[in-house]
Amino acid sequence: MRRPIRAAGLAIAMSLVASGCMTVHGELAVLPGAEKSEAAQALADFTEAYNKADKAYDPGLDAGRVTGALGAINQAGLKARSITDPEGNDRHQPLELTDAKYLIPKKAGWPRWFVADTDSNRDKDDGPGDNRWVLVFVRNGADQLWEVAYLAILTPDEFPEFKTDKDGFAEPAPADSETPAVAPGDVGAEYISYLKDGEPEHFAPGPHTDEWRDIRAKNAKLPGLTIQYSDQRLDTGDFAPLALATKDGGALVFFAIKYFDRQTAAVGFTPTVSADVKALMTGEVDDTLTKEWVSSQAALVKPAGTDADQVNVVSRLQGVIGAEGS
Repeated sequence: MRRPIRAAGLAIAMSLVASGCMTVHGELAVLPGAEKSEAAQALADFTEAYNKADKAYDPGLDAGRVTGALGAINQAGLKARSITDPEGNDRHQPLELTDAKYLIPKKAGWPRWFVADTDSNRDKDDGPGDNRWVLVFVRNGADQLWEVAYLAILTPDEFPEFKTDKDGFAEPAPADSETPAVAPGDVGAEYISYLKDGEPEHFAPGPHTDEWRDIRAKNAKLPGLTIQYSDQRLDTGDFAPLALATKDGGALVFFAIKYFDRQTAAVGFTPTVSADVKALMTGEVDDTLTKEWVSSQAALVKPAGTDADQVNVVSRLQGVIGAEGS
């Protein structure tokens, strides 16, 4: 149902800690997105809500703690499991996130956001070092909860050095920044174009780029079944891309897309429907099954002036959020 490329699916939580935006001479002051103590409390609340929701398979238990791409994936997954396993998760193991480091950018006004870089007990990495679970928290107002919009799982080699200011706060990379080779706000649209046509060619090879395109091409014509893909932009509101500047002049960009895969069976065949997908499905499958996915990515973008492999998609988490049979 949910197919994270490197990690298991999840759910999230945040805290309600007041942090108003100060007005100076009628203008919004540039302030840290959160205090470190506030960020730590948000992470603790996140973990608590995740464990409650995962144990009960109840999306309502963390619905106020997730948003954006991760929220769509998480809530659909829990909804499906609540139907397929109404007694809850008898294989639940509490999630633990430790060794937390916080990357907190300064900004004016709302929304505010920060990144929690953590170690997870769900990581069964066999290589040297531990993968890092990187969660992007967002908050849309002083009376709102912190919610997690993105999750990325990065290997030690993929985790960059971030640019910080004199006070140690992370530097955000604006959507229209010209410092990285590709503006953070354009990465999602270019990724959609690349998946469709293989252009622009500045995406580095890997499991989320050329290998993903190869898988789609092979799936286009299977015995008794064809699959068509349609990708769409998903970049407004809590799905908007967010980016941190890296020390080398590039950026780590979190972005989301939506896509559909339409499976059409030949005469005498019927598309296979898993229990999790069926739980989210409307209609009845005769010869066609259309699944709607949300896919969340993290990409390392090299500095402007780099000639090749300018965008390296280093993490992808995706899940079915709806389905239709016909």
